Amino acid sequence: MRIIAGELKGRKIIFPEKKNTRPLRDFVKESIFNIIENSNKFKIQIKGSKILDLFSGSGSFGLECISRGADKVIFFENYSYTLKILEKNISELEVSNKCEIFDHDSFDIFSKKKILEKKFDLIFIDPPYQEKNINLLIENIIKKKILNKKGVIIIHRHKKDEIKITTKLRILDTRFYGISKIIIGR
Repeated sequence: MRIIAGELKGRKIIFPEKKNTRPLRDFVKESIFNIIENSNKFKIQIKGSKILDLFSGSGSFGLECISRGADKVIFFENYSYTLKILEKNISELEVSNKCEIFDHDSFDIFSKKKILEKKFDLIFIDPPYQEKNINLLIENIIKKKILNKKGVIIIHRHKKDEIKITTKLRILDTRFYGISKIIIGR
């Protein structure tokens, strides 16, 4: 895995070897950023933005955002093995000044008052494929108004995932890449 574009382009990212963590593949990540940069359905500028990366894993998505000029990325990861890899990636890329890590389950974000005081331009949700409660998370994000009015939520799921996304999220785009399904909404 590597950083695809921006200031850190070409730098390697360590990813977990254990099977219970699924890394975001480079071609899927690149496709997501192509959509962000070229969509006529929404306008998001990564440069200067604030990003919330839920179920962060190794931090691949959030670190790509930093490389492309994001001001701040907040990572949520609670699996200790993966958390150490995330911390190492941030340290080796020397971007800790733009990162904040919460060692908590992503469903606990609303117990953190600090999070409720922020507005995010982009929220990336990449839970394990077997996670079924993502609508609860999406609905709370909308209810607590932590997404900027022009911001987007990007959800990464398995292409065969049959969970119907809550109608409280207005779906702007859905794409398929290999085994991945990317849902973008607001």
